[in-house]
Parts: sequence; structure tokens; C-alpha cells
Amino acid sequence: MKDLLEVIIKNLVDNSDEVSITEKTEAKSICYEVKVAKDDMGKVIGKQGKMAKAIRSIIKAIATKEHKKVNIEFVD
Repeated sequence: MKDLLEVIIKNLVDNSDEVSITEKTEAKSICYEVKVAKDDMGKVIGKQGKMAKAIRSIIKAIATKEHKKVNIEFVD
């Protein structure tokens, strides 16, 4: 899942070198903290958060098959 999230994010931003994804795992849940350059944050979140919501939907659909819960946080 982390690899797919990384591919999606890197294809959205201009500065793909500054993308970092931190994974925090608990019993049945995973939290991903996504950090991008300040200039690219708007591209990742999108208008009214639609892009962020779409990214979360894709990752949550994959996590459902693995019987896990996923949370994605976009950090400055």
C-alpha cells in the first residue's frame, strides 16, 4: 500500500524528491504521514480536498481487502 501511495503522490507533485511517507503500524490500523514541498501541498490536497479524498478512497479500498484500517495525514 505504501508503494502505491508513493507512486500516486509522486506523480501529482513537481518536486518528487521531497516526498516522504512515514508508516505507523498498530494492531489492525496503519497511519501514513505524507510530507511534500510547500508548493506541492495544494496539488496533493486539491480544490476543497477532493484530491486528498480520492487518494484516501483508493488506499482504503485496498486496505479493506486486507482487513485493516488506514488513515492518511498530510503534514506540512
